[in-house]
Amino acid sequence: MSRVSPRAARIAAWIAVPAAIVASGVVVSTASYSAFSATTTNPTSNWTAGSVALTDDDNDTALFTATNLKPSSTGSKCIAVTSTGSLPAVVKLYGTGAQTTSELATHTNLLVEAGSGGSTSSCTGFTADAGQPVFTGLLSQFGSTATNYGNGLGSWATTGGATSQTRVYKFTYTVASDTPTTAQGKTASIGFTWEAQNS
Repeated sequence: MSRVSPRAARIAAWIAVPAAIVASGVVVSTASYSAFSATTTNPTSNWTAGSVALTDDDNDTALFTATNLKPSSTGSKCIAVTSTGSLPAVVKLYGTGAQTTSELATHTNLLVEAGSGGSTSSCTGFTADAGQPVFTGLLSQFGSTATNYGNGLGSWATTGGATSQTRVYKFTYTVASDTPTTAQGKTASIGFTWEAQNS
């Protein structure tokens, strides 16, 4: 039986180490290509916000420009307000920029009704909804109490969606028959604002 010299044994050991490394690499390489795989994908998600939107038919013209008023003077005007938003909303009416503390304002009655029919050009065909009016009282009271959405008037609930919805508001003012002489030459003014907030 022949004996392997120590030198030959050392050489054989050094040759065996690289061979083992190469062999293990082959095993790893083979394993990395031998696994099956599968995926499933959900299509791209998207988010779009809804909207609340209001328009009116006033053509940027004030409802009233009434002059030379006297006791018992009266007048009416209508305005059509349209909701075109996609979200359900509650619409309220309030005043802005009110100058309603004069003797004229404290002796002028204001009636506000909501319904259908009529437009800014004419109230012909206007029909008030049940549960009216939206407001009845003095112009000064409107100007001091309905000042923002929180204390706004009315509760028109729109449904949103693709179909627009319109409501007509009729305003009637009447200067009281007992308006004092001190109201002569006095003025009053207010802007009317409708605001919708989604419900």
